[in-house]
Amino acid sequence: MPVTEKEILAALSRIQDPDFHKDIVTLGFVDHIAVRDSKVGFEIVLPMPLFPVKEKMREEAAGIVKGLSGVSMVDVKMKSEVTGHAATDRAAIPGVKNIVAIGSGKGGVGKSTVSANLAVGLAKYGAKVGLVDGDIYGPTIPIMMGARTEELRQRDGRIIPIEAHGVKFMSMGFLATGNQPLIWRGPMAHKAVQESLLNVDWGPLDYLIVDMPPGTGDVHLTLVQTVALVGAVIVSTPQDVGLTISMKTFRMFEQTKVHPLGIIENMSYHICSHCGEREEIFGHGMVAQESERLKVPFLGEIPLDIAIRKYADQGMPIVIADPEAPSAKAYLEIIERLAAQISIRNYYSKPIQIIEEPEPNPKTFTV
Repeated sequence: MPVTEKEILAALSRIQDPDFHKDIVTLGFVDHIAVRDSKVGFEIVLPMPLFPVKEKMREEAAGIVKGLSGVSMVDVKMKSEVTGHAATDRAAIPGVKNIVAIGSGKGGVGKSTVSANLAVGLAKYGAKVGLVDGDIYGPTIPIMMGARTEELRQRDGRIIPIEAHGVKFMSMGFLATGNQPLIWRGPMAHKAVQESLLNVDWGPLDYLIVDMPPGTGDVHLTLVQTVALVGAVIVSTPQDVGLTISMKTFRMFEQTKVHPLGIIENMSYHICSHCGEREEIFGHGMVAQESERLKVPFLGEIPLDIAIRKYADQGMPIVIADPEAPSAKAYLEIIERLAAQISIRNYYSKPIQIIEEPEPNPKTFTV
């Protein structure tokens, strides 16, 4: 007797998603179940990019269903459909699912380097990603993305973003090249941020990363008043002064009702290239402790690595320049955690529909 869809779902409900801490059936990840004789096929649709760690879920699902009576073959397809943030009363950018602000309390903590690597890393795993260089007075994204000589163009009155490493991006650095400063008062900065967000032909994006200027000020207020953010990430160095100032940015996002997606400790430690000894130059662990105290996810720690700087100067984020480097692996782990936090945020910001008895899926399955 052929296995039923109900039996398949009951078996798959034993698989827990490690990020949501719920089973994949309750989460609605299982779709397109089809049975033909003793052959079973279905999809697992994840609300985030298909990171390598998700292969374990595919293997576990195939093994569980293969163990059911009457099943001789199982075909599991993994699929990614990044969920979008529920729009609030503020304007959204058409086609952009999630807007994430990357902030820090002070300059020099590596926030722009982190922003570039997060964007490129998400694109590496198949997501559609955009990057806004919101650091109006000190734009560095064109350098880090290898596009310092590019020129902006327009189509139908809208700016066409520059594209590199699979990421679309916009920066005021294209307007003030070389060492030319942008000497603007607040209203001009306000308009520049709005133009960078709303007057750019982004097309469909899963994530739009906004690299914020350090501190709190006009640009931050403009951002939170212009678009609905899925949340913000704080970048801090471990020493007390850096963390103390970064917490001011955290409180600013908190007071403007922006959800904290997590905190990253950058320049966390250094591995000596000669002796291999780990040196905690700026201290270590204080950011993780502060995250725990605030009940905000700690996304991870990134070492102080000369290769990060070297590749950034060459316009190649380290996540693609040397993906096997320890610092690149640290970034990729943070990217997975960030994508998970965004998915969790989106899941709990929408009504949850509970289906007690799933209806049979009419779609056919071809083995």
